[in-house]
Amino acid sequence: MWRLLKFVAVYELRLWAALFRWIARRPVPVAAGTTRHPYIGAVKMILICLIVVSAIEIPILELMIPWRPVANAALFLGVYGLIWMIGLAATMVVHPHLVGPAGLRVRNGISLDLPLDWASIDTIEVRRRSMPPGGQTQLEDGVLSLGMASQTSIDVRLTAPLVLPVRKTKGEPVSTVRFHADDPEALVAAAREYQESAVKNR
Repeated sequence: MWRLLKFVAVYELRLWAALFRWIARRPVPVAAGTTRHPYIGAVKMILICLIVVSAIEIPILELMIPWRPVANAALFLGVYGLIWMIGLAATMVVHPHLVGPAGLRVRNGISLDLPLDWASIDTIEVRRRSMPPGGQTQLEDGVLSLGMASQTSIDVRLTAPLVLPVRKTKGEPVSTVRFHADDPEALVAAAREYQESAVKNR
């Protein structure tokens, strides 16, 4: 229970910090030469629809509930939920995928931050795929799919199977990582430049 409460508290703090950075236009600093690659495009319309519906619900509930204490509680929860969803969108904007000298970082808001150094990456290519039912994180035959809106657009084949810090893998080694980027061609082009540099410097 303590672990769960700690996780929720840390998650909330990081979400509010991301919302502040988004509003203040203060991106998280990154190493020199690092490029940012967004992925929110795949779920942008879904998030906008949820936010709009939540915003419409707030005044409707305020008018429909005749009991003041209940109406106040519903108003508080409605406003908090609305801000929370905007904060969720902010986490995806503030924490994009990163390609830099140290390697590739595959991200999903504040719930996933997977670093892969260039020495562990064999090939990286654009490959658009639709995911079968089973959630946005799937592992099958050593292939880890980290989808957005049930799709991936980049395949990363590793030089050797690795145990990655992703809960869904349950300690099983992974040989290929698939994930989504809004502009996969740009991310792959940037990654290949660093891969070539890494090979030359070995």
